[in-house]
Amino acid sequence: MRSAQIIRHTNETNIELTIDLDGQGTTEIATGIPFFDHMLDAIGRHGLFDLSVKADGDLEVDAHHTVEDVGIVLGTAISQALDDRRGITRFGDCLMPMDEALVSAAVDISGRGQLHWQVELPIEFIGTFDTTLFKEFLIALASNAGITLHVRSLAGENSHHIIEAAAKAVARAISQAVAIDSRRANTIPSTKGSL
Repeated sequence: MRSAQIIRHTNETNIELTIDLDGQGTTEIATGIPFFDHMLDAIGRHGLFDLSVKADGDLEVDAHHTVEDVGIVLGTAISQALDDRRGITRFGDCLMPMDEALVSAAVDISGRGQLHWQVELPIEFIGTFDTTLFKEFLIALASNAGITLHVRSLAGENSHHIIEAAAKAVARAISQAVAIDSRRANTIPSTKGSL
Protein backbone atom coordinates (compact mmCIF):
# COMPACT_ATOMS: atom_id res chain seq x y z
CA MET A 1 0.00 0.00 0.00
CA ARG A 2 1.48 3.34 -1.09
CA SER A 3 0.43 5.52 1.80
CA ALA A 4 1.98 7.76 4.42
CA GLN A 5 1.05 9.54 7.61
CA ILE A 6 2.95 12.65 8.69
CA ILE A 7 2.56 14.58 11.93
CA ARG A 8 4.42 17.89 12.12
CA HIS A 9 4.38 20.25 15.09
CA THR A 10 6.10 23.64 15.09
CA ASN A 11 5.63 26.89 16.99
CA GLU A 12 3.47 28.08 14.08
CA THR A 13 1.44 25.05 12.99
CA ASN A 14 0.26 21.60 14.04
CA ILE A 15 -0.49 19.37 11.07
CA GLU A 16 -1.63 15.76 10.75
CA LEU A 17 -1.87 14.41 7.22
CA THR A 18 -2.45 11.00 5.67
CA ILE A 19 -2.42 10.11 1.99
CA ASP A 20 -3.07 6.96 0.02
CA LEU A 21 -1.82 7.37 -3.55
CA ASP A 22 -4.01 4.47 -4.70
CA GLY A 23 -7.22 5.70 -3.13
CA GLN A 24 -10.67 6.63 -4.40
CA GLY A 25 -10.52 10.40 -3.90
CA THR A 26 -11.99 10.39 -0.40
CA THR A 27 -11.06 13.54 1.51
CA GLU A 28 -11.34 14.98 4.99
CA ILE A 29 -9.89 18.49 5.09
CA ALA A 30 -9.82 21.05 7.92
CA THR A 31 -7.22 23.83 7.85
CA GLY A 32 -9.32 26.76 9.07
CA ILE A 33 -8.91 28.38 5.61
CA PRO A 34 -12.08 27.71 3.59
CA PHE A 35 -10.76 28.36 0.07
CA PHE A 36 -7.59 26.35 0.77
CA ASP A 37 -9.75 23.50 2.09
CA HIS A 38 -11.65 23.65 -1.21
CA MET A 39 -8.38 23.36 -3.19
CA LEU A 40 -7.04 20.48 -1.07
CA ASP A 41 -10.36 18.70 -1.53
CA ALA A 42 -10.01 19.17 -5.30
CA ILE A 43 -6.48 17.76 -5.22
CA GLY A 44 -7.60 14.64 -3.36
CA ARG A 45 -10.73 14.07 -5.43
CA HIS A 46 -9.23 14.71 -8.87
CA GLY A 47 -5.95 12.93 -8.11
CA LEU A 48 -7.91 9.98 -6.69
CA PHE A 49 -5.85 10.25 -3.52
CA ASP A 50 -7.44 9.45 -0.19
CA LEU A 51 -6.36 12.57 1.66
CA SER A 52 -6.88 13.67 5.24
CA VAL A 53 -5.49 17.02 6.39
CA LYS A 54 -5.97 18.53 9.83
CA ALA A 55 -4.08 21.77 10.38
CA ASP A 56 -4.14 24.19 13.28
CA GLY A 57 -2.04 27.25 12.50
CA ASP A 58 -1.44 30.80 13.64
CA LEU A 59 -4.21 32.23 11.48
CA GLU A 60 -4.32 35.28 13.72
CA VAL A 61 -1.02 36.24 12.03
CA ASP A 62 -2.18 35.22 8.54
CA ALA A 63 -2.62 32.04 6.50
CA HIS A 64 0.94 31.90 5.15
CA HIS A 65 2.46 29.51 7.71
CA THR A 66 -0.48 27.10 7.52
CA VAL A 67 -0.60 27.00 3.71
CA GLU A 68 3.17 26.61 3.30
CA ASP A 69 3.46 24.00 6.06
CA VAL A 70 0.63 21.93 4.59
CA GLY A 71 2.61 21.99 1.33
CA ILE A 72 5.71 20.79 3.19
CA VAL A 73 3.80 17.96 4.85
CA LEU A 74 1.90 16.93 1.71
CA GLY A 75 5.11 16.85 -0.33
CA THR A 76 6.88 14.84 2.36
CA ALA A 77 3.97 12.38 2.51
CA ILE A 78 3.96 11.89 -1.28
CA SER A 79 7.70 11.24 -1.24
CA GLN A 80 7.40 8.79 1.64
CA ALA A 81 4.48 6.96 0.00
CA LEU A 82 6.51 6.58 -3.23
CA ASP A 83 9.39 4.91 -1.36
CA ASP A 84 12.14 4.24 -3.96
CA ARG A 85 9.84 5.13 -6.91
CA ARG A 86 10.10 1.61 -8.33
CA GLY A 87 7.66 0.92 -11.18
CA ILE A 88 6.16 4.41 -11.42
CA THR A 89 5.30 6.14 -14.69
CA ARG A 90 7.38 9.14 -13.48
CA PHE A 91 5.91 11.78 -15.83
CA GLY A 92 2.43 13.25 -15.98
CA ASP A 93 0.67 16.23 -17.51
CA CYS A 94 -2.79 17.73 -17.70
CA LEU A 95 -4.47 20.55 -19.55
CA MET A 96 -7.39 21.61 -17.33
CA PRO A 97 -10.25 23.87 -18.44
CA MET A 98 -12.52 25.57 -15.94
CA ASP A 99 -14.97 27.89 -17.62
CA GLU A 100 -12.84 30.66 -19.20
CA ALA A 101 -9.65 29.48 -17.46
CA LEU A 102 -7.21 27.01 -18.98
CA VAL A 103 -4.20 25.81 -17.00
CA SER A 104 -1.52 23.28 -17.84
CA ALA A 105 0.50 21.28 -15.32
CA ALA A 106 3.38 18.91 -16.00
CA VAL A 107 5.23 16.76 -13.46
CA ASP A 108 8.50 14.86 -13.41
CA ILE A 109 9.18 12.82 -10.29
CA SER A 110 12.82 13.65 -10.74
CA GLY A 111 14.16 13.88 -7.21
CA ARG A 112 14.87 17.55 -7.97
CA GLY A 113 12.16 19.54 -6.23
CA GLN A 114 11.30 22.73 -8.06
CA LEU A 115 8.32 24.77 -9.20
CA HIS A 116 8.15 26.72 -12.46
CA TRP A 117 5.10 28.98 -12.18
CA GLN A 118 3.76 31.15 -15.01
CA VAL A 119 0.35 32.13 -13.72
CA GLU A 120 -1.18 35.58 -13.63
CA LEU A 121 -3.94 36.13 -11.09
CA PRO A 122 -6.19 39.16 -11.67
CA ILE A 123 -7.07 39.71 -8.01
CA GLU A 124 -5.09 39.35 -4.78
CA PHE A 125 -7.79 37.88 -2.53
CA ILE A 126 -10.49 35.24 -2.93
CA GLY A 127 -12.60 35.78 0.16
CA THR A 128 -9.92 35.96 2.86
CA PHE A 129 -7.42 33.83 0.89
CA ASP A 130 -4.31 35.62 -0.39
CA THR A 131 -3.98 34.24 -3.92
CA THR A 132 -0.16 34.49 -3.82
CA LEU A 133 -0.16 31.73 -1.20
CA PHE A 134 -1.13 29.04 -3.70
CA LYS A 135 2.26 29.43 -5.37
CA GLU A 136 3.93 29.15 -1.94
CA PHE A 137 1.97 25.95 -1.32
CA LEU A 138 3.16 24.45 -4.60
CA ILE A 139 6.79 25.48 -3.99
CA ALA A 140 6.70 23.66 -0.65
CA LEU A 141 4.93 20.63 -2.14
CA ALA A 142 7.34 20.28 -5.09
CA SER A 143 10.45 20.83 -2.96
CA ASN A 144 9.48 18.25 -0.36
CA ALA A 145 8.07 15.69 -2.79
CA GLY A 146 11.21 15.92 -4.95
CA ILE A 147 9.24 16.67 -8.09
CA THR A 148 9.73 19.12 -10.93
CA LEU A 149 6.42 20.88 -11.42
CA HIS A 150 5.49 23.28 -14.22
CA VAL A 151 2.22 25.22 -13.94
CA ARG A 152 1.17 27.68 -16.62
CA SER A 153 -2.08 29.58 -17.15
CA LEU A 154 -3.03 29.78 -20.81
CA ALA A 155 -6.30 31.69 -20.34
CA GLY A 156 -8.43 33.06 -17.56
CA GLU A 157 -10.03 36.15 -16.07
CA ASN A 158 -11.33 34.81 -12.76
CA SER A 159 -8.73 34.06 -10.07
CA HIS A 160 -10.92 31.41 -8.45
CA HIS A 161 -11.22 29.55 -11.75
CA ILE A 162 -7.49 29.86 -12.50
CA ILE A 163 -6.36 28.54 -9.11
CA GLU A 164 -8.95 25.78 -9.07
CA ALA A 165 -7.95 24.71 -12.58
CA ALA A 166 -4.32 24.73 -11.41
CA ALA A 167 -5.14 22.56 -8.37
CA LYS A 168 -7.01 20.03 -10.48
CA ALA A 169 -4.34 20.00 -13.20
CA VAL A 170 -1.58 19.43 -10.64
CA ALA A 171 -3.59 16.63 -9.04
CA ARG A 172 -4.20 14.86 -12.35
CA ALA A 173 -0.56 15.27 -13.45
CA ILE A 174 0.77 13.88 -10.15
CA SER A 175 -1.76 11.03 -10.32
CA GLN A 176 -0.43 10.05 -13.76
CA ALA A 177 3.19 10.33 -12.66
CA VAL A 178 2.80 8.17 -9.54
CA ALA A 179 0.77 5.50 -11.36
CA ILE A 180 2.38 2.08 -11.59
CA ASP A 181 3.41 1.12 -15.12
CA SER A 182 3.15 -2.66 -15.37
CA ARG A 183 5.75 -2.70 -18.16
CA ARG A 184 8.36 -1.30 -15.79
CA ALA A 185 7.86 -4.18 -13.35
CA ASN A 186 10.25 -3.46 -10.47
CA THR A 187 12.55 -1.06 -12.29
CA ILE A 188 13.21 2.56 -11.41
CA PRO A 189 12.43 4.85 -14.39
CA SER A 190 15.81 6.53 -14.65
CA THR A 191 19.01 5.87 -16.58
CA LYS A 192 20.80 6.57 -13.29
CA GLY A 193 18.98 3.71 -11.59
CA SER A 194 17.62 5.92 -8.82
CA LEU A 195 15.34 8.91 -8.36
